[in-house]
Amino acid sequence: MGLVREFKEFAVKGNAVDMAVGIIIGAAFGKIVTSLVNDVLMPVLGALLGGMDFKSFEITIKRAITDAAGNVVQPAVTVKYGVFANAVVDFLIVAFCLFMVVKVMNVARRSVAAG
Repeated sequence: MGLVREFKEFAVKGNAVDMAVGIIIGAAFGKIVTSLVNDVLMPVLGALLGGMDFKSFEITIKRAITDAAGNVVQPAVTVKYGVFANAVVDFLIVAFCLFMVVKVMNVARRSVAAG
């Protein structure tokens, strides 16, 4: 019964609950940032660069193989560097936001400690 009691103490502790809330909020924030990048920033950047769609940027390593009826037998092998660029922009925005949160927390801790 010691294992069950230990798990109950862990699950009810504030740290576990705080972590769960943080993960859920982080996942929701990630979706917001992804939408911001894919639906707002990249289309504007693409328009400024002459109507480019970053998601369509890819290098075809091997073309698709089709049969006589036009059915794809083997799909193309591509490197989708435009999708990767979107993911990098996503990451940079999330990383910057987290940096700002940590910076504000550190300033608050210093002011409380000096207090």
